[in-house]
Amino acid sequence: GTTDVSTWTPGGSGWQQLRTSFTTGPDTTSVTVHTHGWYGQSAYHVDDVSLAGPGGDPGEPDPDPQPPAAPGAPAVGATTSSSVTLNWNAVDGATGYTVYQDGTKALSVQGTSATVTGLAAATSYEFRVSAVNGAGESAKSAPVTATTDRTGDGGGPDTGLPRHALVGYLHASFANGSGYTRMADVPDTWDVINLAFGEPTSTTSGDIRFALCPPSECPNVETEEEFKQAIKAKQAAGKKVQISIGGQNGQVRLTTTAARDAFVRSVGAIIDEYGLDGLDIDFEGHSLSLDDGDTDFENPRSPVIVNLISALRTLKARYGEDFTLTMAPETFFVQLGHQYYGSGRWGGQDPRAGAYLPVIHALRDDLTLLHVQNYNSGPIMGLDGQYHTMGNADFHIAMTDMLLTGFPVAGDPGKVFPPLKPSQVAIGLPATSQAGGGHTSPAEVTKALDCLTKGTACGTYRTHGTWPDLRGLMTWSINWDRYGGWEFSRNFDGYFGP
Repeated sequence: GTTDVSTWTPGGSGWQQLRTSFTTGPDTTSVTVHTHGWYGQSAYHVDDVSLAGPGGDPGEPDPDPQPPAAPGAPAVGATTSSSVTLNWNAVDGATGYTVYQDGTKALSVQGTSATVTGLAAATSYEFRVSAVNGAGESAKSAPVTATTDRTGDGGGPDTGLPRHALVGYLHASFANGSGYTRMADVPDTWDVINLAFGEPTSTTSGDIRFALCPPSECPNVETEEEFKQAIKAKQAAGKKVQISIGGQNGQVRLTTTAARDAFVRSVGAIIDEYGLDGLDIDFEGHSLSLDDGDTDFENPRSPVIVNLISALRTLKARYGEDFTLTMAPETFFVQLGHQYYGSGRWGGQDPRAGAYLPVIHALRDDLTLLHVQNYNSGPIMGLDGQYHTMGNADFHIAMTDMLLTGFPVAGDPGKVFPPLKPSQVAIGLPATSQAGGGHTSPAEVTKALDCLTKGTACGTYRTHGTWPDLRGLMTWSINWDRYGGWEFSRNFDGYFGP
């Protein structure tokens, strides 16, 4: 037989007549017409099908197909003040699934997860799922109840951030072409200030050290006491000051439990010395990778992954619920995991692909912010099956949609990375063209924010929701923004308000 593809454009909520054509081969006895939307869209509902053309001998009919079995009760994933994400196990013979909300059909999907949106805050809902195929629909699953968050609920812990926050890195330990900026000179528009960087004494030691930029390199550097007093002043004004570990030159591989314990001790010492609010993980390069055969992001077994998760949990438990935890991975370590995860089932892939996913997933209840670096990135495939290139609104929309919708890891519909809460997500951008590849103009940043928070100016990409509680923006860096006349932060203030 042959395959003929027809693209149908939806024309509103009413019924419309759609047509396609095909030519059968000499041995064709049956034809299947799929009426489904593009990736992530609901299936079409067909009221009547007419076939026009010459008849033929259909031969022996196939045995009557049977509807699939009912799915098990869905599990509740991420919730926000207006949405609930559900996950369930696949059913043999099912070609799709229907989600019911309080007894009413909410949406149809082809995969084994769905996010129901448009819900009221602080409200409980009952959900059931049925499986469907060409023979019909199964019985509904057992029910599960989910409660949406209160309006303005944060990510994991309630850490006192404003609804929309601006995050920036401060070059505190080194100088570069942007110049040194004193802590006291950082404008109040910055809500989270990440001190760049704490670095290890060696790649595998786990022993992290931080020191202010030496006067020989930064002539205008403040004294230790002035620096500490300026941190206290920022905190008194409601700002968060964190130590960021890693960076481009700070490779950290916790290959042993001894390195893990050294990491906890040394990072804790830095936090105590400067009275910091939290910790940012900016592991780049070869810091994180997955061992061969480590293919399940929900149950990692690679030592550098397991030890990092353990270390961060220990630090969070030590400092309590007000302790902030943020992460700044590159797209290679997060969104690329939609296509490739580690070295793959058969080996041969880059073992770093998607390697941040098990860390993010294990710590999602403690994670304050994830701000993926949407820069210095190659093209990344989005949920639309298309590749997106950095430096424009489309890239930021597609990459952020993946974090807020969830995505199959390595293309496996049975292994879906659940969405994060909007309040846990910020978009990472370079402040100027000198700061990194993929600089995005303020106009394009505004387009991306309009699409993600308001559902407007989305261009050709169709998001899977609208998220007015998206936390905000992160930039590399405060120093580069100052060098560029504060263009980045002024655009943030112009959009969200000072």
